Amino acid sequence: MDENNFKDVQDGTKAVWAGEKESLAYNATQVPVVLSVAYNYDDVDEWQEVALGNKPGYTYNRMANPTVQALEEKLRILEGAEEAVGFSSGMAAISSTLYTFLRPGDRVVSVKDTYGGTNKIFTEFLPNLDVDVTLCNTGNHKEIEAEVAKGCKVLYLESPTNPTMKVTDIERLARVGKSVGALVIIDNTFATPINQNPLQLGVDIVVHSATKFLSGHADALGGIVCGSEKLMKKVYHFREINGATMDPWSAYLILRGMKTLKLRVRQQEKSAMEIAKYLQKKKLVDAVYYPGLEAHPHHDIAKKQMRGFGGILSFVLKDEMKAIKILLSKLKYANKAGNLGAVETIYGPARTTSHVECTIEERKALGIPEGLVRISVGIEDTEDLIADLEQAFSYLESNYPVSCS
Repeated sequence: MDENNFKDVQDGTKAVWAGEKESLAYNATQVPVVLSVAYNYDDVDEWQEVALGNKPGYTYNRMANPTVQALEEKLRILEGAEEAVGFSSGMAAISSTLYTFLRPGDRVVSVKDTYGGTNKIFTEFLPNLDVDVTLCNTGNHKEIEAEVAKGCKVLYLESPTNPTMKVTDIERLARVGKSVGALVIIDNTFATPINQNPLQLGVDIVVHSATKFLSGHADALGGIVCGSEKLMKKVYHFREINGATMDPWSAYLILRGMKTLKLRVRQQEKSAMEIAKYLQKKKLVDAVYYPGLEAHPHHDIAKKQMRGFGGILSFVLKDEMKAIKILLSKLKYANKAGNLGAVETIYGPARTTSHVECTIEERKALGIPEGLVRISVGIEDTEDLIADLEQAFSYLESNYPVSCS
């Protein structure tokens, strides 16, 4: 389908139709799952032209696959990118992108409270490759700008952050990154392309854990990187040789999930806002982190650059893990699991989800309290989720003498 067909339609329509027409076969209405590892060519010259990328086609699934390509095209259009590259997981997408562009002696500037796996790349893996990493306080834009001004190869952002829900001014920081010639990369998993398009704000590369909101059904791993054709050719080459290729069955499941992306996100953030307001009133809650709340320190920035505030929030319970264990055990309509973005509501403390790889001391240094609980709000009825929380809090309040002073 001609890309011009999507210029004047909304994101919900793009999520359903984009990238699919070219991959259909046998008059089917759905993209097929192409599981063949290799593709036959009777003409050796044609085979070589396809293998060299001089002619469209497929040779081997590590290079390209029709089902994966349909998913890449759908997200490319939703993000307004020139190209997109699929990976076997979100962390494969993030790590491969960083390894594509960084070399020994290079410098990276990022923020402290990125996702735990990303943080480990910054604090453990990149330093072992002689890459200098500076992590700044996420909400301190002046600190980030000062570090970027010293020079860096990559400025890596995540907004909103996982799980503290901090927001960075993407346009402002992209501008300062460009001023020193840095490549600006952002993890857009929490916002999704429904709520935020960082490429339009000056970012060079957008990464997604497609496992999360894009899939939406907690049954497929995947990651996708979007950007200019020039940059994506380099990312693709790294994936082609290093092999973290997306599985076609996972691509199909994510494609199917993306058809309802906008519907899911709108319901999830509607409930997230109501849950955040509810939690603000609870005496056992020390803090609530959701960019949709006017009390959120970065609310104005979020309102400026996002079209909605997303389906993730977090809160901090008094008495930390003792209270968390009681509260979570009483919830009826929630999975307690290390995932997010699914149709089912999911609860989990940072110590078992986003930052399980970190020690208590490391989490504290990153500004993540042990009493923090992340909620990935599902598509259930808002009233039922609030009622479920209420009965769980009632049990906690009556069965455990947590100080409310």
